[in-house]
Amino acid sequence: MNTPAPTPLPASARSALIVVDMQNGFVNPKGSCASTGFPVAELAPAIAPCRTAIDVARRARVPIVFTRYTYRADFRDGGFMLKEKFPMLADANALVAGSWDQALLDELGATDSDFLIDKNRPSSFYGTPLESYLKGLGVEEVVICGVTTQCCVETTVRDAAQRDFRTFVLSDAVAEWNKEQQASALATMGMLFAHLITTADLNRAWQ
Repeated sequence: MNTPAPTPLPASARSALIVVDMQNGFVNPKGSCASTGFPVAELAPAIAPCRTAIDVARRARVPIVFTRYTYRADFRDGGFMLKEKFPMLADANALVAGSWDQALLDELGATDSDFLIDKNRPSSFYGTPLESYLKGLGVEEVVICGVTTQCCVETTVRDAAQRDFRTFVLSDAVAEWNKEQQASALATMGMLFAHLITTADLNRAWQ
């Protein structure tokens, strides 16, 4: 009988943790997405596991990168997706630079020593200095968590893998608006773009 291969795990010495879009606007029940009818309660289960991953990374001295979806106050940087697919976000004054809505959740405990990437598209790499930051830090492997799984997380994961970063997704620290989309996104990422692990796996790897 064949023995299953062990789950690949990231090495702390060459890794970074990327926390995607864990912002008031997306996850807080008083944020803009909640005000426009998105079921933000479905995203809440990602908060505690993301904080666990952050704490594990801090203990292991692994660089932490937080991303924030961010718009200008006039929303002229939103492009096709904002104008034609999600115009309600502009109507709700969502994710404007410098606003409470744009800010990271307090629960995450971000510090000035962390890296912060503002973006106006789903990918954390598109039009941002993320790749240059990672390469400057000597990072070869990225561990990704946050929201939402099928949109900004998956787009970031695909872009990381296509840049040949060895990519890991914390399956218990990502969340989506509904369970079907969550399962589909995880299956797609796990098939080709990333290794799926849990925060418990991460803690074991980075002890």
